[in-house]
Amino acid sequence: MKPVRIAVLPVAGFGTRVLPATKTIPKEMLPIVDRPALQYVVDEALDAGIEHFVFVTGRNKNAIEDYFDSAYELEDALQNKGKTEIYSHLKAKQPREGSMSFVRQQDAKGLGHAVWCARDIVGDEPFAVLLPDVLIQSQKSCLAQMMDAYNKVGGNIIAVDAVPEDRVSSYGVIQPKAGEDYKSKSLISMDGMVEKPARENAPSNLKITGRYILQPELMTLLKDQEAGAGGEIQLTDAMARLMNDQNFHAFVYEGQDYDCGSKIGYLEAVLAFAQSHDEIGAEARDLIKRMSQ
Repeated sequence: MKPVRIAVLPVAGFGTRVLPATKTIPKEMLPIVDRPALQYVVDEALDAGIEHFVFVTGRNKNAIEDYFDSAYELEDALQNKGKTEIYSHLKAKQPREGSMSFVRQQDAKGLGHAVWCARDIVGDEPFAVLLPDVLIQSQKSCLAQMMDAYNKVGGNIIAVDAVPEDRVSSYGVIQPKAGEDYKSKSLISMDGMVEKPARENAPSNLKITGRYILQPELMTLLKDQEAGAGGEIQLTDAMARLMNDQNFHAFVYEGQDYDCGSKIGYLEAVLAFAQSHDEIGAEARDLIKRMSQ
């Protein structure tokens, strides 16, 4: 079983749900307290042992590449002014040379197409996919938890978490294998996925969260995957085909996810990460308490 060393991050989307903020700023670069949302996702992957990142970008996303580059003028100014603590923190977040690749998705053909654009770099390696819209707050990173599960069972792993049954119609949920007791296990064999099912028809209340560990054979399927919902090439459609030949497990991770692609989800993420921030957490909690009175 090959280790998972590569992560694919699709960052080509327009961020229409949080306009006008994303008219000139990539949605992935919107700040969550003191760093871009994307930095949290990269940190999660690094915590899981990821060695190489593939960013699938689009037009007007140059700020992402620039963010992960050296900023010589800024670094020089910080050193000359004696701001060594800020300088050290900035350098600590700089990626290892050669550990990031950037490829273009010229046409917005869907998430599946975006992942397929990374095929030449992924090659014949298993890989992780992390959706940057989703931030997950947890003691051990969500992807690191998934890696532990992958090292036990191999195959393909999809991160899920339980939602109230009256809300299942708002999400894509997994379909456990027949006889699988999905309510008492953290690692669940699955044989399907259902997009926004009616409550009475939902096969489970485990929503798909935006973290995946996938085998390279998926890229071959994405190459000829027909357009699905919304006229786009859907990642879930290709995964459903791969499920005919390979094992898929849903993994119930420990943590809380935030949908930063929506305005209220973005606000919720800012409040949550502010309260747990090492430097301003206590002040943030006090501020939120005062404002809620």
